[in-house]
Amino acid sequence: MKSAITWRILDSKLGRMIGGATDKGVCLLEFVDRKSLNTILTKLEKKHRIPLLYGTTPLLEKLQNEVTAYFSGELNQFLVPLDVRGTDFQLEVWQELVKVPYGKIRSYNEIAKAINRPSAVRAVGNANGDNNIAIIIPCHRVIGNNGDLTGYGGGLWRKKKLLDLEKRYLGKFEGELSVNDCPVLYSQSSLEKWID
Repeated sequence: MKSAITWRILDSKLGRMIGGATDKGVCLLEFVDRKSLNTILTKLEKKHRIPLLYGTTPLLEKLQNEVTAYFSGELNQFLVPLDVRGTDFQLEVWQELVKVPYGKIRSYNEIAKAINRPSAVRAVGNANGDNNIAIIIPCHRVIGNNGDLTGYGGGLWRKKKLLDLEKRYLGKFEGELSVNDCPVLYSQSSLEKWID
C-alpha cells in the first residue's frame, strides 16, 4: 500500500495549527488560518507524490507534545524527524535557518551572506515564505535588514509573539545544547537524508 501524508489539527497558544507527517518525518506545521494554506497543501501532495489523509500517528502525537512544550517554555529545539522537500536553494536557506539559535534573530541579508549568496536577499525571503514547517525551521527568527518584522505567513503578530516567547525563556536554556551543537539533526548531510 502506498503511504500518505497523515495530518491532524494541533493546539498551540497562538492558535490552531495543522501538522502533517510522512512515514519519514514531519513535513508540515502551519497555522490553520494562513491565507495560502490550500495552496500549500496542494503543493505538499505534489512534492511528496502521496495524498493527504486525516488521522494521527505516534509522530504527530510527539509533534503535539513538542509544540506544547515549546509554547510552555520547556523546549528550545524540536527533536521530531523531518521530511523536507524543496529546491537545492530552498534547502540551503532552510539549513541556515535551523542554525539561528533559539531567542536570536538574523536578517535576510545575514542569511544570504551565510550561504555565500549575498545578492540573493529577495530569494532568501521567498525561500522563507515557502517553508512549510513553521517554528521548527524557524523562519520567524528572520527579520528585515532594517530591523523591522517582515513577512511571516502566520501573521506578523504571531512572529512578534514567537520572538517574545523565546526572549522570555532564553535564560532558562543558557548552557544547554543548542541547534548548532546537533549535527545529527541539522547537518547538511542529515538534511539530504530527509529527501528522497
